[in-house]
Amino acid sequence: TTIDRAVRLVNKDGGDLDPLKMPLDDLKTFQMLARGETVGVFQFEGAGMRDLLKNLKPTKFEDLIAVVSLYRPGPMDSIPEYIAVKHGQKEPDYMHPMLQPILEETYGVMTYQEQVMKIAQVMAGYTLGGADLLRRAMGKKVQAEMDAQRKIFTDGAIERGIDKDLASLVFDKMAKFAGYGFNKGHAAPYAFIAYQTAYLKANHPVAFMAATMSLDAGNTDKLNVFRQELQRQGVRLLPPDINKSGVEFTVEMAPVLEGEGHAEAVRYALSAIKGVGADAMAAIVAERHAKGPYKDLFDLAERLDTKQFNKRQFENLTKAGGFDSINPNRAQTFQAAELMMRHASVAAEERQSTQGGLFGGGGGASLSKPVLPKMPDWPAMDRLQHEFEAIGFYLSAHPLDPYQMALKRLDVTPVAQLQARLARGLPGRIKLAGIVTGRKERTSARGSRFAFVALSDMSGMVEVTLFSEILAQSRALLDSGQPLLMAVDAKMEGDDVSRLTAQSIEPLDQAAAGTAAGLLIKLTDTSALKPLQELLAKSQGGQAGRAKLKLLLPTPAQEVEVELDGRFQIGAQLRQAMTAMPGIVELQDF
Repeated sequence: TTIDRAVRLVNKDGGDLDPLKMPLDDLKTFQMLARGETVGVFQFEGAGMRDLLKNLKPTKFEDLIAVVSLYRPGPMDSIPEYIAVKHGQKEPDYMHPMLQPILEETYGVMTYQEQVMKIAQVMAGYTLGGADLLRRAMGKKVQAEMDAQRKIFTDGAIERGIDKDLASLVFDKMAKFAGYGFNKGHAAPYAFIAYQTAYLKANHPVAFMAATMSLDAGNTDKLNVFRQELQRQGVRLLPPDINKSGVEFTVEMAPVLEGEGHAEAVRYALSAIKGVGADAMAAIVAERHAKGPYKDLFDLAERLDTKQFNKRQFENLTKAGGFDSINPNRAQTFQAAELMMRHASVAAEERQSTQGGLFGGGGGASLSKPVLPKMPDWPAMDRLQHEFEAIGFYLSAHPLDPYQMALKRLDVTPVAQLQARLARGLPGRIKLAGIVTGRKERTSARGSRFAFVALSDMSGMVEVTLFSEILAQSRALLDSGQPLLMAVDAKMEGDDVSRLTAQSIEPLDQAAAGTAAGLLIKLTDTSALKPLQELLAKSQGGQAGRAKLKLLLPTPAQEVEVELDGRFQIGAQLRQAMTAMPGIVELQDF
């Protein structure tokens, strides 16, 4: 299904990609697989499989068939030999020259059940039917049956001039393998589907990711993984838009963020917003396609099917930013939800009434438009938190974005770099920063409370364990919704981080205040200047600090940056007070 959707997205503007005619020797595909960049690739997504691909560095389709067969309990033991022989680090062991043609494609490693059957034919004279009976007997491991088959195999091999001990050794190796072996006829189509998805990702990454995300539209965790993969690829994930989004994830051209021109981007699906429903979104998209884009909130309300759409859906679309293109003030749109739904109901009644049909111009045109409530937009942190509630992760920005300079000064490790840092043998006590997005509390066998806390930064999400003492000290902070700085101890198992244990937790604002050279205050309204001046005067108490303050002010032509005279004390309380002020949208360290 993913392949079909991706191919349709690739071909929608006249392309002719045929998934059954993809070249099986595509260099870009094998290079991508060899780098282990397999998020979304069928069969090859897991960390262990990615490591195998990076070590193996497949160069041909047959390697992928072997990977599917070998990456399972039992056959895994043969993987190091397969890799060593493939890369010329070891000579293949065919056991006997007559077995070389059978085992050559898998570098002397017995990999498929068909190879077991062919060895029985060639070395011991089995018929194909007899070889299949041998395979089954080996799979069942019934001793009496195995003893009988060993005699048949050994006698047949001796008749063909094979040494008895060698014949017995080959039989033992076959018996060990056949109990868990894959058949090649089964592995090949699995490998083919894996190759098709890998080919699409390597050659048509945006269409492939859009198709993949559509299939997991209801799985927030997977969507967040795919969002990070798009970020790694340098592909924009555009926010949901009532006038541009489809029911599913789609591909569109968008301006490049850094540089000139346009590039393909993924547009977020309306149906992937929590609590809105695919059927209701399909009706909204169908109406838009039939009668054109929605001009404003009133036009949208007048065209809504109120049988499929309710206030909660309206609110969730607002939180996700779905209405930004027709009214950028999300707080105002959210507050107007009840008003808009009443307006939609009146419009629906008018459409259905004879009087509306005769005198109302088809409904909507004669309706008086209510006045939207006048109010400032949500502050940046509230805006992002509402977005998180509706989408399941931070999409348009992340609450840590303004702290990037402070994070560097504090030597905070991004979640995405955590494993690599620990693998390099760097200290086990590290700093993480992020927003708490979830918490599960448990009681230990001894009766003490502990918790698993989900921490999100710009690069990903990680789970941190808090034992009773830290948990008791930090409950208020965990519930505060503010960015936190955690010192954690990391425990490794093999190449994976198995547990992160918090040793201390503090507000990131507090830690950043001690490192910041200055603070940039972004304003949307110059009316905020007077209250800001009063707040600064009150908070400084006549004492100078160390930090510079800059204001970013809106003007009709452009934004203007102004640096204030003097130096200021910028503590956590002052930051919080400024963040809550109407007209201030963001604070950014520099």
